Amino acid sequence: MNNIIVLPMIVPIITAALLVFLNNNIKLQRVVSLVTMIFVIATSVVLLQLIQTEGIMRIDFSGWAPPFGILFVADSFSVLLVLTASIVTAVCLIYAFSTIGERHEKMYFYPFVLFLLAGVNGSFLTGDIFNLFVCFEVMLLASYVLVALGGGKIQLRESIKYVLINVVASWIFLVALAFMYGTLKTLNMAHIAQRVAEAGQDPLLTVVALVFLIVFALKGGLLLFFWLPGSYSVPPTAVQALFAALLTKVGIYALFRTFTLMFPLQPEVTHTAIGVMAGLTIIAGCMGAFAGRDVRTIATYNVIISVGFILTALAIGTESAMAGAVYYLIHDMLGKALLFLLIGTMVLLTGEIVVKNMNGLIRIYPVFGWLFFIMLCALVGIPPLSGFIGKVLIGQGAVETESYILLALAFGSSIIVLYSLMRIFLASFFGETSINEEDKIRMPRGAMVSFVLLTICIVALGVGAEGLAVYVNDAAYTLSNPSVYIDAVLNTNK
Repeated sequence: MNNIIVLPMIVPIITAALLVFLNNNIKLQRVVSLVTMIFVIATSVVLLQLIQTEGIMRIDFSGWAPPFGILFVADSFSVLLVLTASIVTAVCLIYAFSTIGERHEKMYFYPFVLFLLAGVNGSFLTGDIFNLFVCFEVMLLASYVLVALGGGKIQLRESIKYVLINVVASWIFLVALAFMYGTLKTLNMAHIAQRVAEAGQDPLLTVVALVFLIVFALKGGLLLFFWLPGSYSVPPTAVQALFAALLTKVGIYALFRTFTLMFPLQPEVTHTAIGVMAGLTIIAGCMGAFAGRDVRTIATYNVIISVGFILTALAIGTESAMAGAVYYLIHDMLGKALLFLLIGTMVLLTGEIVVKNMNGLIRIYPVFGWLFFIMLCALVGIPPLSGFIGKVLIGQGAVETESYILLALAFGSSIIVLYSLMRIFLASFFGETSINEEDKIRMPRGAMVSFVLLTICIVALGVGAEGLAVYVNDAAYTLSNPSVYIDAVLNTNK
């Protein structure tokens, strides 16, 4: 039964390889890719239920018991993120069906999206840190292609910057892995945690931990985000939404695993550094969103604000803060996907990217306008929508640990998020419309379906928070008590 753990990664890879041979049959590519995503979503739901009944699950590849072999580990934290990433990918594919165009579809768009998801899901599920590096690379190789899809001049410029930054980060990742293996003689995350707990986290291991912090900060957009606004603004809208929802979250996931499981023993160094970086990220993100003049820039700086917000929970470190981080991660993946799909559609309908040049959209597209408003309320954290629960729990953790500066920065950023998105909403949707009847573009049906699906998810996540609580609390408990994860992985009798 544990074989089910590999399906969220292996099924997208097999399907992507098959789709390469169906490149000229666009309709069949769409059907196969969507059916694949529905299968992965269903598998993730089953896996989540199995974890509640059987505890943390693992699969040892080729029968090599840990810590010697390669393994996948499924706990509530990883599978909740796998499920959310798969839902977001399915919705972005539906959006792409009616907007991305046949030219892009024949550039192997669907295979690369599935390769991207395989890398993301593999990163969430792997139990050893070298395979985390491998899954990162699978994800990044697919993203290199997707960011340059279409081959525009600006895309090529930004893709070069994006590739260079990630190659440097991957090189530093390998150096950190080599130092850690030389010190601890293991790459299994649970075994690393056990050895660090037995021997103590000496200064050399703390330096290694800080190098991992730099690597994952680069990949997750924690303070070192200078590459992010340009790279996230140039691909097609469906790709932008996938990037905003998934890529930084893999870096955030790696930071949580590293500093709750493997290197938790020097919080006065590592967690303080994370707290400072998170606070500075929030400030820089707020300045970017406040000063932004075009809708894509404002949206990308909102991604940066949320990265800082989620990582304040890691710096705080209480169980309630962890629960808030898990809720907020799920909410943010759904919310940012919807934000980028709506923003991209606004650009498609008006041909403009500057906020003040868009106006009156709600007169022509009223449902579209009010869906934007619901998304705005969710991202700001207005109850009972999805952003509220995570913010309350992270705030509770900050009060418990008297982290009032982080509390003020995190909650102060909500005002800037409200201001920046409200500016777009008021300027773009109200006032006299600049679109003539002749220039009016029909809203793509697939786009509207994707908006409605994501809005339902956001509302359901907020209203149905109590139903999700059992999974989120289980994830937070495992993050706060790493011995649960270590015992599940290193107990070879399971």
